[in-house]
Amino acid sequence: MKKVLLLLLSGLAFLQLTYAQDEAIFGHYNITPILVNPSAAGFNETHDLQVNARAQWSGFADAPKTYAAQYNGPLGDNFAIGVGVLSESAAQMQRLRAHLNYAFRFQVSETVKLSAGFQTEYQEITLNNEVSNNPIIDLSDETVMRFLNGEGSFDAALSFFSSFNENTKVGLTFTDLVSVSTSTSDESILKHYMFFASHRFVTDDNNFSFEPSLLIRNVRDVPSQVDINFKAGFLQEQLITGLSYRSLGSLGLLLGTKLSNFQLFYSYDLFFQNFQQYNDGSHEVSLLISLERKNKERSRRY
Repeated sequence: MKKVLLLLLSGLAFLQLTYAQDEAIFGHYNITPILVNPSAAGFNETHDLQVNARAQWSGFADAPKTYAAQYNGPLGDNFAIGVGVLSESAAQMQRLRAHLNYAFRFQVSETVKLSAGFQTEYQEITLNNEVSNNPIIDLSDETVMRFLNGEGSFDAALSFFSSFNENTKVGLTFTDLVSVSTSTSDESILKHYMFFASHRFVTDDNNFSFEPSLLIRNVRDVPSQVDINFKAGFLQEQLITGLSYRSLGSLGLLLGTKLSNFQLFYSYDLFFQNFQQYNDGSHEVSLLISLERKNKERSRRY
């Protein structure tokens, strides 16, 4: 009986998360800020293809599983674009999401770079037909019937991203702009945001780097959260390890490698709540392939 109640609670929690941005789902944003900031598209002047997968609360029946793939890269000297799809399932619910990122980059000075961008997205949430056979589900409930037929919605986000002396990065994203502006409440469209900041310390021989970072999330329908991350790189970042603490009560361990244009990362999250005894923690994997942009002189020749 206790497991049934926990499953129902996890389903309700997932239903709330589906209205939030995916930055509330993936945790590798300190590796690829594009996960929390659309204006980070093309910021490093590389064409990036990445795949993310997360198994939340593994070992627990019908726990959330999320898969995403996206591309982002520069188009010209000042414009960048990104495109991505996401598929997610939890209990009897599925979500399919597609988004476009747009970013405008400016070299303010030799040491300061700024990008402003926005994201447009469409998502559809659907309940499995198996729900109809569940005796605890009220089929006369309007919300249940709506999601059985598939509930679609559009939304948008506005963001800013900047770097100072290459090693210091700061980003701010305002999320859920459409859903907030069309709601009946009087809340400000700037109430829901994510603030990210990091600074990278590097030794002279580049054989060791240390990068602390901070993320503050205040995303709609998700409890406010503060993440503190520490990431260390060895042998010119061929080996990467890290530690993350989240104020909602979890600790994450990160391992990764970077070889030429290929990067692979794995993290394991352990939760401090009583629910941890019913699952084996959460696993997340990210695969990234980055291709350097042609220099301007060479681009003009073709």
